[in-house]
Formats: sequence, structure tokens, C-alpha cells
Amino acid sequence: MIWRSVVGKLWATILLFFSFVLFILTLLLMQFLNNYLVNQVTNTLTNTAAKIAVILEQHDDLHFGLEVAWEILDDVTKVIIVTDENHMYYSSTTDANHFDLSYFTEDKELSRVFSENEVVKKDILLPDNGDKDNKQKEEALMIGVPLEKFSNKKGAVFIYQSLDVMKETTTTTTRLIWGAAFIAFVLTTVFAFFLSTRISSPLIKMREVAFEVANGEFDTKVPILTNDEIGELATAFNQMRKRLKVNMNALNQEKEQLSSILSSMADGVFMFNRDGKIIVKNPPAERFLHHWYYEQENVQLDVVPTKVLELFHQAIEGKKEQIGDISLQGRYWSVIVSPLYNNEKIRGAVAVLRDMTEEREMDKLRKDFVANVSHELRTPIAMLQGYSEALMDDVASSEEERKEIATVINEESLRMGRLVNELLDLARMESGHLRLREEIVMVQPFMEKIVKKFAGLAKDNQLELQLALHLNEVEWEFDPDRMEQVLTNLIDNAIRHTGEGGLVEVNARNSHNSLIIEVKDNGTGIPSEDLPFVFERFYKADKARTRGKSGTGLGLAIAKNIVDSHHGSIDVRSKLGQGTTFTILIPRKS
Repeated sequence: MIWRSVVGKLWATILLFFSFVLFILTLLLMQFLNNYLVNQVTNTLTNTAAKIAVILEQHDDLHFGLEVAWEILDDVTKVIIVTDENHMYYSSTTDANHFDLSYFTEDKELSRVFSENEVVKKDILLPDNGDKDNKQKEEALMIGVPLEKFSNKKGAVFIYQSLDVMKETTTTTTRLIWGAAFIAFVLTTVFAFFLSTRISSPLIKMREVAFEVANGEFDTKVPILTNDEIGELATAFNQMRKRLKVNMNALNQEKEQLSSILSSMADGVFMFNRDGKIIVKNPPAERFLHHWYYEQENVQLDVVPTKVLELFHQAIEGKKEQIGDISLQGRYWSVIVSPLYNNEKIRGAVAVLRDMTEEREMDKLRKDFVANVSHELRTPIAMLQGYSEALMDDVASSEEERKEIATVINEESLRMGRLVNELLDLARMESGHLRLREEIVMVQPFMEKIVKKFAGLAKDNQLELQLALHLNEVEWEFDPDRMEQVLTNLIDNAIRHTGEGGLVEVNARNSHNSLIIEVKDNGTGIPSEDLPFVFERFYKADKARTRGKSGTGLGLAIAKNIVDSHHGSIDVRSKLGQGTTFTILIPRKS
């Protein structure tokens, strides 16, 4: 609404102020004119009465003096002359019906002209003239002037004039004053509206620009229409807008840089306020929270993990960095919480979560590797040491016993050599130093050669070894020596873990993009809890297997590294007591 705007308020203020002043001025002016008219009429009547008194005093002939006196009167002025207690003279014949001598002598104010010999003035109501239709009495102003010539006889000149003429003059003057006031009010209204619009127009424009600036539009300028204080305000506003734009751009750049830094960090970052509420978090921190919410039940999404919250309170209370560990969903995080200061007051804290799962796994692998190597080497070294001491002490009494001891020493040496070679091969593969010699291989002859190599071993173990090929393409590109090493390990394991009368199948098929090879047996199988670990070094599902049949425990780890080097994959499916299936997928070279 207009009354809520600056234009309306300024306009209304000017109008109210001017209307008040104009109203007071009009009342004072009307009062002044009314008093002025009364004084003018009073003075005129007094002067006229004084002239008549002078005329009567200067002429001895009373009747002549009266005729001269009647000549100086106008149409609205009437005179009554009292010469003594018995004689009264009227300028109008109607006055004889209105007034008698008792009217003057008995009136308290008018009688003073006789008793005190002074000029008197009184507002009177003219006596009723006998007109029954006009019941309203007429007001008049009467002046009494004493006649010194007839002072001893109590003479006086009474002159009066109806106030209707004065009222008509006052009414006309009042109308003129009110008309002038109305015109002044209209002109003031127009002027006030023009002035308020002139003043408020730049303010309205500044308001519009201020809203645009609040919405992020910093390019709109306030037009400078005047050179006064409002123009200076517009100039200052434009300078503030430019400075604000520069500051906002700088803040946005810093915000984007901080967001980019937080998003690119591998560590999770939380920022807390003083109340422990999360106000900033990056994607790794969000993933950590999702894991925590998944593990907990009936937890609100804005709840901070208990361990992190404990470290936060310790950091706030102790005013120093706090460190802790969290285990969640099989992963491990190291948490560092540091207080944030605003001058000397703590305004919150920042928590950094580093995923230490890989480091812990590597540390565990290192410890397991040392333990497994020590375990694998301890037995052959002990046997070598024992049999060599037997030879040195001439425990073997016959040549046959010495050959048997030498055979054992040779087998254990070969076993140690295979272990060391496999460890070296695995180390080279994991360090990325394995170089593949890829070539185009005829798949069917390649598979038949490998299966044929194990035909004798299968026959010795009294089980059946089958090869099934379903090939759409007869050629594929891979390293034949390394793939032969993989398949040899898988088929050897399948034969060793399948009992008499069992079946080992080797299947090969290909699609447009992949070569798929399966080694399947119906042997003892692998327990489900051991399946995730079969490709780890030195891992053996059957802890009770004899040393002679178990091998080094590195074959599957080497096989997985060879397949990974071909950008392929190797998976295992097994049920305890039903058998095991290893599936190799080798993608086509692009």
C-alpha cells in the first residue's frame, strides 16, 4: 500500500503538517478579520455619533441641526437623539415603535451615558416590530455618545447599525479564506507528491538493487539522479556493491578451493560446531557415516558416531588433539580430532578419518608371510640338518641307508628351491616386473597338450580326467607359458583333492569378448569360511593335509597374479563334500 511506502509517509507528513498550520492560520485570520470589522464598525459609528453631537452643539436651532445630522447618515445606520426626559428624535419613523426613553434609562450599560457622561457600546437585539411571521430578532451594535449641550438635561446621541451587514461581510471573507486554503491544500498536495516522489525515486531504485544484490546479482547499478545527499548515498551504494562483488567472488573461490581440496582428499573430514553438530563433511566422511548407519539400527541420520563424539568432547575439554581408532564393517579407521579456535575461544573441532585397513592388512600379511615362510622352511631345514648329522655321525651303516638319506636331503633341497623360486616369482608379479610374452595361440591344441600331461597322474589316482571344448573362435591372444602354469596348478590341485573314482573336468568356451576356462572336480571341496582366502599366500584350507600332498601354498596366489596381468579374473565356487570349480576369464585384446 502507498501508506507503507516512503512516498506515502513523506506525502502524508507534509500534508498533515501543512494542513495543521493552514487550519490554525485560517482560524487566526478569521478571528482577526472579525475583530477588525467589529472595531471598524464601532469606530465608524462612534465617529458618526460624535459628529452628530458636534453638529447639534454648534447649532442653536435644534431642528436645523437634526436635519443636518440626518443627512450624514447612510441607509443602514440609524440614530436616536435624547434631549431631555421628555423629548426623543428618531432618524427613522420605525424607531419610534422600537425604542422609548425607558429602554435607555433603565438599561444598566446604556444608562451610563447619562449618569457618567461617557461613551457606551452594547450589542442589542432590536425590539419586535410587530411582524408575526418573522419571530427572529435582529442583532445590532449600539453606541451612545453624551450631548454636553444637554448634559444637565441628560441628553445623548444613540447610533446603531444592524450586524447582518457585518455578518455578510464576515461570511464572504470566510468563504474567500477557506477557498484560498483549499487551493493552497491542493497545491500543497501536488507539491508534496512531487517532492516525495523526487526524493523517494532514487531510494526505491536503491531498494530494488539491494534486493537484486541480496539475490546474488552484483552487476546492477543505482542511477545517480541528483548531486545531493541521496546522490552521494547512491554513489556509496555502488561502491559498496562493487566491493561486495569482489569479496563474494573471493569467498566463492576460496569455498570452491576448499570444496575441491576436501573432495579430492582420500581421508574423511568432519567439521563440528561448538555443540557437536556436523557442519561440513567430504565424500569419504559421508561413506564412513553410511557404513556406520548401516551397522547401527534405529539411528537418526544426523547422529555422530559415539567414538568420534567422545574424541570431540575430549578435544573441547582438554583443548588439545585427540587420537583414536574405529573398527567398522571389517575396516579400520584412525581418527584425529583437533579443536578449532576463534581468537582465543574454541568454536568447534575438525576430525580427520584415515582408512588404515590396507595398512593393517599389509602389516598382517607381512607378519603372516614371515610366519609362513619360517614355518615352511623350518621343516626342510630341520630334516636337512638331521639327515646331514646322521651322515656325519655314520649312523647309516649300509650303502642303501646312505642313499635313502641322500634322497631325502635332495627332495627337501628341491622343495626349498621350489619355495624360494615361487616366492621370487610372486614378488616380481606383485611389484609389476612380470613381463608377459603374449602371442596368438590355437586354443584346442593348447588345452589338449595340458590335459594330456596329467593323464598319467589321473590314471595313477584312479580318477577320470575329461576335456570339453565349445569354441566359436579357435585362436586367442595370451602368454601360453604363464597360462600353462596357471592351468597346471589348478588341475594338479583338483587331482590331489579328488578321491578315487572321482571326476576332473576341464572346459573351455569363448564369446565375442572373453575366453572362459573352467577346472571342475567333485572332490572334497573347500569350506565356505575359507573361500575368501584361497588366493592368499601360504593359505591352506585343509590344515591337516600331509606335507607331501599340500605343496607350498603359493600356487593359487601366483595363478591369480598371472590372470590379473592378463586383465582377466579368476573366481572359485565350492561346496564342502561336493567339489570345487575354478573359472578363468581372459578378455579379448582391444
